[in-house]
Amino acid sequence: MTGPAADLVKQVFAAEQAAIDEINSAGGVLGQQVTLIPADTACNAQVGVDAANKLVNVEQVAAIIGGTCSGETIPAASNVAGPAGVLMVSPVSTSPEITKLDDKGVLFRVVPSDNFQGIFMARLLLSKGITKVALTYVNNDYGVGLAEAFRKAYLAGGGKIAGDSVHEDKKESYRAELATLASGGAQTLVLFAIGDSSGLTIMRQSLESGLFEKFAVADGMKVSALLDGIGAENLEGRIIGSVPTGAIGPQSDRFKELYGHTDKFTFGYTFTAQGYDAAMITALAIEKAGSTDRRAIVNAVRDVTNAPGEIVGPGDWAKAVELIKAGKDINYSGAAGDHEFDENGDVAGVFSEWTIKAGAVVVSAPVALEK
Repeated sequence: MTGPAADLVKQVFAAEQAAIDEINSAGGVLGQQVTLIPADTACNAQVGVDAANKLVNVEQVAAIIGGTCSGETIPAASNVAGPAGVLMVSPVSTSPEITKLDDKGVLFRVVPSDNFQGIFMARLLLSKGITKVALTYVNNDYGVGLAEAFRKAYLAGGGKIAGDSVHEDKKESYRAELATLASGGAQTLVLFAIGDSSGLTIMRQSLESGLFEKFAVADGMKVSALLDGIGAENLEGRIIGSVPTGAIGPQSDRFKELYGHTDKFTFGYTFTAQGYDAAMITALAIEKAGSTDRRAIVNAVRDVTNAPGEIVGPGDWAKAVELIKAGKDINYSGAAGDHEFDENGDVAGVFSEWTIKAGAVVVSAPVALEK
């Protein structure tokens, strides 16, 4: 709720609450009304552990929808939720480290690993004839993992990285680092960071110094703070972005029908569809488990998301409950995709390119990357 991802989290939490409101209006979970209890992690590892401890041991929650930043999700899952057997369904955390994390099988995520996003960004740049870049990334699980995946795919595709450096978050100035990165002659800076923290500062100082013509950025930069802090007119045609998105289909169409004009959250904002899905999947797992037994809830996740089963999606809570009570299999196909979880709790990648045109963010049609 605070920290470098607060702008994004405000929207995601509102989408989660919209799902809970929908569930409650259709009879609740196990016939009871559901309460969504927030715990602020501040996008920080230790604060994330403290927040998870509060939810698990004080609030005695049945399950956790979260975390947000990978750097908070990883320690919260491995140190708190995993040992306690409490389900976590993250709508946002994308670090590749999560795939191999020892979380006792409790951690799932409805966004693809940055192993996929790094590949998508590399292919996207190469497809545009951008074969030489400079690279800087924030020194945390998100930035390091994304950069590693991008670097491997870009070099394998024939690209050249003329400058490559990690940076620390929340510095007042990155001018010296930027000058070094620009000295390699690249006109495009690949910047993996958060848009209302180091990412904003680096982009502003790059523009002020005239060091790079274009910026290639990922999901962490697709926040309103970036446009507000720099101005859309200064970014027009200069950003090449990637973002995990849901596939186009009847379920995403239904989500748009339900919430395309809502005042609860900004429809189409980064990870709002994933937030909605994370809440729905968590609630469905509890309903399928038939109780608030924590381990039973964890074991029920794939039962309600993976094929086979009758398709249910946004707006189908009452239908899903009826099917579960009748002993029938269901397959939740959500606003952000099908969410077929593998043995690690991961899903395959679906991404879109985004840029800024006419003062607004424009998102392309999604592209699926298979495992």
